[in-house]
Amino acid sequence: MEQQITVTGMSCGGCEQSVEAALENVDGVTDATADRERETATVEGDADTEALVAAVEDAGYEASA
Repeated sequence: MEQQITVTGMSCGGCEQSVEAALENVDGVTDATADRERETATVEGDADTEALVAAVEDAGYEASA
């Protein structure tokens, strides 16, 4: 299953990598891709949406489902 969440505050490739790493640590995520220009993150797997948002926020970015 693919999910997309909104992520704001990413300003560089390193930010994208930080968001991707945070998302990939959530149970059920098989792959994550962040796009700072579109302000989104796309996640593959069956992770809980609230857990994804929390992981991004814990990494220092704003997120919403």
